[in-house]
Amino acid sequence: MDFEFSDEQRLLKDSVERLVAQRYDFEARKKFMKEPEGWSRDLWRQYADLGLTALPFAEKHGGIGGGPVETMIVMEAFGGALVLEPYWATVVLGGSFVKLGGTDSARAALVSKIAAGESLLAFAHIERQSRYNLADVAATAKKEGDGYVLDGAKSLAIHGDVANHIIVSARVSGAQRDKAGIGLFLVDAKAPGVTLRGYPTVDGLRAAEVTLANVNVAADAVIGEPGNAYPLIEQVVDIAIAALCAEAVGAMSAMHEITVDYLKQRKQFGVPIGNFQVLQHRAGDMLIALEQARSMAMLATMMTEEQNAAERRKAIAAAKVQIGRSGRIVGQGAIQLHGGIGMTMEYKVGHYFKRVTMIDTMFGDADHHLAALARMGGIIGAA
Repeated sequence: MDFEFSDEQRLLKDSVERLVAQRYDFEARKKFMKEPEGWSRDLWRQYADLGLTALPFAEKHGGIGGGPVETMIVMEAFGGALVLEPYWATVVLGGSFVKLGGTDSARAALVSKIAAGESLLAFAHIERQSRYNLADVAATAKKEGDGYVLDGAKSLAIHGDVANHIIVSARVSGAQRDKAGIGLFLVDAKAPGVTLRGYPTVDGLRAAEVTLANVNVAADAVIGEPGNAYPLIEQVVDIAIAALCAEAVGAMSAMHEITVDYLKQRKQFGVPIGNFQVLQHRAGDMLIALEQARSMAMLATMMTEEQNAAERRKAIAAAKVQIGRSGRIVGQGAIQLHGGIGMTMEYKVGHYFKRVTMIDTMFGDADHHLAALARMGGIIGAA
């Protein structure tokens, strides 16, 4: 298999890495966190100018026509810089719902605005009782005329506090944990009955609690087929997980690089501590874990377009297991090899570890996906 990037992909990689290197050092990131929205609108406009917000959408809808590899390249660079902007929530997660399940009118209205950096999206699906079960949906959508009336509450909608539109899952029919009977709806964040409570998350990003009380949505606000949205949710979540895996690889790579550099500079007993063999072995273990994660992130990326949902789910679950395990090895190694400084808020290593830890828990941690993979018979399956 050819793992070389094309000329266009190398150009994209160089452009994104150059932008974050110039504009996203650790001190700049701390300033962005203090902005009213917790991230930089100025940088968001630069992403749009570079075409990053248009990357995964078809050219006929106002996009650039990039694929999963291009998304992986951007997310890995963003992970290395600990980017705060709502790229994953809007372009990867929300954008995939619009691209794969949105009506023609929704695509026409939204894709061009997303591509121009003018519209932000969030996915409100998780509920307090649902844990990692994508089918556990208690919010309701009752048919009324040609549209629906939504009621319920959602938790941890990443960047939901700044979104212009929220993609909400709600039950049209069936029991609370049935896979059948779930619908998806595109809701104006300022619609009557929508309440958003934003708050910072432990990794420096932001999320929102979403409350829906008699929220009216029109028929053209439905994404996918009402009552049969679960396969679409599963597919888009797989795409989102693959992007998170790439982001985690970028963060782990930065942690390893920072730690090795620290081992070369920090002196004890008159010599750099990197001279001590046991610390060299620990840094080597971190590198092995990083490269294992990188390989599985590539696999997840290539499998996002797999039409066989069962095989796609296996690969994504396996990648999530490795990302979680590698994140712990690299993160704990980075903190411990730095000693006390690694635990301080003023130093960046701890911030990387927080982000990688958050990525591990999003849409199921390593243990959850390992159990799911076992139920599916493993990534290779029975002979």
